[in-house]
Amino acid sequence: MKLYYSPGACSLSPHIALRETGLPFELVLASTKTKKLADGSDYLAINPKGQVPMLALDDGTQITEGPAIVQYIADQAPASGLAPAAGTIERYKLMEWLNFITSELHKGFSPLFAPDTPDDYKPIARNRLLARLAYVDEQLADRSYLLGEQYSVADIYLFVVSGWGQYVGVDISGLPRLMAFRARIAARPAVIAAMKAEGLIK
Repeated sequence: MKLYYSPGACSLSPHIALRETGLPFELVLASTKTKKLADGSDYLAINPKGQVPMLALDDGTQITEGPAIVQYIADQAPASGLAPAAGTIERYKLMEWLNFITSELHKGFSPLFAPDTPDDYKPIARNRLLARLAYVDEQLADRSYLLGEQYSVADIYLFVVSGWGQYVGVDISGLPRLMAFRARIAARPAVIAAMKAEGLIK
C-alpha cells in the first residue's frame, strides 16, 4: 500500500492508523499546494481531487477521503480493535463520529486556513468550532475515548483535527477533557512514530 500524504494534514490520521495496525505501507509526499509529488510528477494525474490522503492498494485500487481510508485500514487488521465489526451498532456509532469530525470539525477549520477568507468571518468560524469542540469535551466526561474505553480510528481523526487549533487561533485550553484526551493519544508509540516521520516532532 502507498499512502499519499502532506505533513500535518488530515492524512496524518490514516498514517497513524497504519502504524497502529502494523500493516506494511509506503509514504508518498504529495504537495497540496503545488499538486506535485516529491519526484516532480503531477499528483493530479493520479488523483484528480488533488487532496490528501489517498491510499493506493497493491492491485491499483485507490481510496480517497480519510473516513473511508481509516475504516479500510482498520478492517485489514481487525485484531487491532481500531473499528468495531461491520454491521454492529458500535460500527455505526464509529461512522457517526467520523462524519461529525469530517463535516463539523475538519471542514470548520477550512476557512481559517484559506488565505481568501475575510478577516471579519474568522471570529465566527472560531466560535463555531469552539462550540462543536465543547460538545466533544462534554462527550468525553464519562469515557476515555469517543466510543467508550476502546480506542478507534475516530479518536485518531479527532486527535489530528483538534490539533490544528494552535495554528489558527482556536484555543482549546478551556476544554480539560479534550486536552486530557489529546495527551493520551499523543503518548501512543504509533502516534509519536508517525509525527516524527512527518517532521512534526523531533
